[in-house]
Amino acid sequence: MTNTTSLAAEFNPASVDAAMTSRMSVRAFTKQQVPQQTIAEVLQLASRAPSGTNTQPWKVYVLQGNSRAELVDKVCAIHDAVRANPVLLDEYKEDYDYYPEKWVSPYIDRRRENGWSLYNLMGIGKADKDKMHVQHQRNFRFFDAPVGLMFTIDKVMGRGSLLDYGMFLQSIMVAARARGLHTCPQAAWNGFSKIILPHIGAGPGEVLVCGMAMGFADESDKVNTLHTPRVGIDEFVHWCA
Repeated sequence: MTNTTSLAAEFNPASVDAAMTSRMSVRAFTKQQVPQQTIAEVLQLASRAPSGTNTQPWKVYVLQGNSRAELVDKVCAIHDAVRANPVLLDEYKEDYDYYPEKWVSPYIDRRRENGWSLYNLMGIGKADKDKMHVQHQRNFRFFDAPVGLMFTIDKVMGRGSLLDYGMFLQSIMVAARARGLHTCPQAAWNGFSKIILPHIGAGPGEVLVCGMAMGFADESDKVNTLHTPRVGIDEFVHWCA
């Protein structure tokens, strides 16, 4: 029996489907620690993600314990300072445009639906600026997850490498789900790269791609009852005869 035949015989589509469909952006985690071996397994599996000419452009920094806590304190302090003095925001810019400069439909509609679904669930009204700030800052606490991941890429790489990176990130999230873990990919960190990159020891040629929280979901927190909708394939698939 060839290796290919053996793998086919052992393959279980249902388990892959379950990991993909149960993946969600968790915004409340328990304090239960994640073994380093498990994190390593997830990252090793994710490294099988495809990349153009096998360039494998990803670099990962794992934050736990003191390194995680210290970064949380640094960024939360800056986040508070920016709110008190919005002029400071000019000092904190993303290394690349994650979102468009001008929003158009249907993307702005989906964005608004996502934001207000979360705020309504948490009892946060449009005028509750203090509560909005606190909820947004949950990002910079990794939603209490014990593991924080920071992802960088070398500046010399092209935009195609960001496509590769997306496949790598999805692979991490699916592999994590297969082990009972949850994640939350976070672009919110990107504006604070000037704080983050020195903290994690990134080289001068690296750009922050995003962060990610990883751990065990707090099933008792109502924020984790939010399951964002997906449009049907009839809205984005074009069958070309």
